[in-house]
Amino acid sequence: MSLPQRVRLVEVGPRDGLQNESVPICVADKVRLVNDLSDAGLGYIEVGSFVSPKWVPQMAGSGDVFAAIERKAGVTYAALAPNLRGFEDALAARAEEIAVFAAASEAFSQRNINCSISESLDRFLPIMEAARLHGVRVRGYVSCVLGCPYEGVVPAKQVAAVANELFAMGCYEVSLGDTIGTGTPGATRELFNTVAGQIPRGRLAGHFHDTYGQALVNIYAGLEEGIQVFDSSVAGLGGCPYAKGASGNVASEDVLYMLNGLGIDTGVDLDKLIAAGQRISDVLGRSNGSRVAKARLSG
Repeated sequence: MSLPQRVRLVEVGPRDGLQNESVPICVADKVRLVNDLSDAGLGYIEVGSFVSPKWVPQMAGSGDVFAAIERKAGVTYAALAPNLRGFEDALAARAEEIAVFAAASEAFSQRNINCSISESLDRFLPIMEAARLHGVRVRGYVSCVLGCPYEGVVPAKQVAAVANELFAMGCYEVSLGDTIGTGTPGATRELFNTVAGQIPRGRLAGHFHDTYGQALVNIYAGLEEGIQVFDSSVAGLGGCPYAKGASGNVASEDVLYMLNGLGIDTGVDLDKLIAAGQRISDVLGRSNGSRVAKARLSG
C-alpha cells in the first residue's frame, strides 16, 4: 500500500502534554504555547481539558486559556470533556470540538476512572446527545490499545469492539492510543487492520507513546495501513505515568521531520514548531524531549 500524500497532525501538547507536569504553568504561558502552535501551521490543537482541577490540577483555567488565545481561521481548538458538566464548560469556552475517552482494558478503566468500560461508554451518551443538539463534533480516544500496565497484551478484537462503540454513538474519528508505549510495528499493523474491519480507515487515528522508543516506527506502520491522522506533543511534553522516568508522547517535531523526509504534506513549519517546543521547555525548566529539536538547536 502506498503512503498517504497528506497527514493531519493533532497537537495534544497543551492538554495531554501539560497535564502530567509537576511544575505549575500560568495561563499566559499556556496561551503563548497555543498561539505558537497555530502560528507554526498546526490545524488541530487540544487546548485544554474540562475536568475537576482536584483530579487534574494543571488543567485548571482551561476556560481562561480558551478566552485569551488568538484564534486563527482554519484551526480547530478542541478540549477534552469527559462528562456533561465538562461539555457545558467547553461549550461556554467556545471549544470547537470535544474529545471523550474510553479504555480497551477493563483493569485500566477501573483503576483510571473507577468504572467498567461499558459504564464509561454509557456516561458519554448524554454528552453525544448534547453535542448533536449544539452541532459540536466529538472525537473519541481508546487507551491501552497495544498493552495495559495491569493486564499486559490487549487483544485487537477487544480494541475494535470499544472503538466501534464510540464510532456508533457518533464520534466522527477514533484515535487509538498506545498509552504505555509497548507496541511494535507488527502489532500496530494488525491492530489497524482489525479495527478497520469495523471502522473506515479514514475515520481512524494513531496516538503513540515513545516509552520503548517505538513511536515513530509504529506511526510508519500506521502510514502503511493508510492511516492519515496522528496525535503528537510538541517537545515530547508529557511523561508516561506508568513507567517512572520514561518518555511519554511522541514529539511533534520528530514526527514532522519523518513525514517531511517521506514527502508527506502536513502544512506545518518545522522551524517554528521547534521554537515553540523550546520556549515551553524553557518555561517548564525541562530538557526538550524532541531529538530533532535537540539536534537542530545544538548545531
